[in-house]
Amino acid sequence: MFTSFLHLLARRATSEAHHDPFIREVVVRERDARNPRAERVIFVCWILIAVKHVAIIWVCQRYPVPFHQLWINFPTWLLGTLATGIYFWRIRRG
Repeated sequence: MFTSFLHLLARRATSEAHHDPFIREVVVRERDARNPRAERVIFVCWILIAVKHVAIIWVCQRYPVPFHQLWINFPTWLLGTLATGIYFWRIRRG
């Protein structure tokens, strides 16, 4: 717009490309699609984490152990949550 205005003030001829006010083409890039295989692996890993949690809780209640069950279960849950969150954040961000 300003280029055409400056050409008008300078009384220079402008090329035809500057006079075309319409959009000729819009290119829309599709976002990365969700990967069903990766999401299936994440789901299976969460099932394994749940089984591990139940097993650790059972062992800690059945046998005398010198630590609380959360010393094992919480880091596992935290890393699983972090990995799942990063995956879905990157998919959403595209």
